[in-house]
Amino acid sequence: MVEIREFIVSENDEITRLDKFLSSKMPEFSRSEIQRFPVQRLDGTSVKFSEKIRHGDGFSVEIPTPTTDVATENISSDFDLDILFEDDDIIVINKPRGVVMYPSAGNKTGTLVQNILAHTHLSALGGVTRPGVVHRLDKDTSGVMVFAKSDAAFRALVKTFSEHDLTRKYIAFTWGLPNWEVADITGNIARSSRNRQKMAMVKTGGKPSHTEVAVINAWPRAKVSQMRCTLFTGRTHQIRLHLSAHGFPVLCDPLYGRGATRLGTVRDTDLLEFLREHNGQMLHAEVLEFAHPITGEQMRFKTRLPDDMQELKCILESI
Repeated sequence: MVEIREFIVSENDEITRLDKFLSSKMPEFSRSEIQRFPVQRLDGTSVKFSEKIRHGDGFSVEIPTPTTDVATENISSDFDLDILFEDDDIIVINKPRGVVMYPSAGNKTGTLVQNILAHTHLSALGGVTRPGVVHRLDKDTSGVMVFAKSDAAFRALVKTFSEHDLTRKYIAFTWGLPNWEVADITGNIARSSRNRQKMAMVKTGGKPSHTEVAVINAWPRAKVSQMRCTLFTGRTHQIRLHLSAHGFPVLCDPLYGRGATRLGTVRDTDLLEFLREHNGQMLHAEVLEFAHPITGEQMRFKTRLPDDMQELKCILESI
């Protein structure tokens, strides 16, 4: 059933764009959501979201009922979910390495979203193939993630992530031995003009990014470090790109790792075998802290290193 809402611009309303005016009247929806709603003047004439409102203007907004129309054949349980928390509004998962987030052209089955849908429902507001998705991890990055089950939770979590009103910490094993303990890495990130699968640091354009990096372990004989990375923005491949651009690429990273040039320096046979045979960057989303989107309760989830990263750490400690 479609819901119709009507609004009249009063003397107290800010004179601004139509989409900003409607966002102020319907704070439960993001501006991008509102721009997908059918909107017209009360007299039936068409409008543009970029137009300026005036005192006395009246608008009608048509809000369609959300439906989760992910095809039932796309729902599957190919692996056991590691559920850290679940209630009526959210579900928090420890994502395994090697699992794609949601269906796409090259990955029709076996995705994380499909497995969650086999267990419970997710908010339809994320779209047909991305229900409940408010943030993402790369296929070969493991760790803690939150998904929205209710529409209200979806809207609140989208706002939380867009405003970065949360804490995200990652563990990375990297090539190189920094001469610092803590560093701030900043700069603008954009799609690489040379390789569309990669991101790049750019001097002009792009989006600002910020990662705080702390060295928590170092193995001089292997020339490998363990770092904890705190995100202050959430750009695509941010940690992998930031570390690589500053000379400390993540081990086993096929895009930014420059592994082929590094393997010749490895003398330990166990480490060399691990690096040659392992697929997937040594990057793990360790900590996620946020306010519950409905109750406001502060929540904190911390996950242990996956087995392969534990194995790598044992090898490094034995060198």
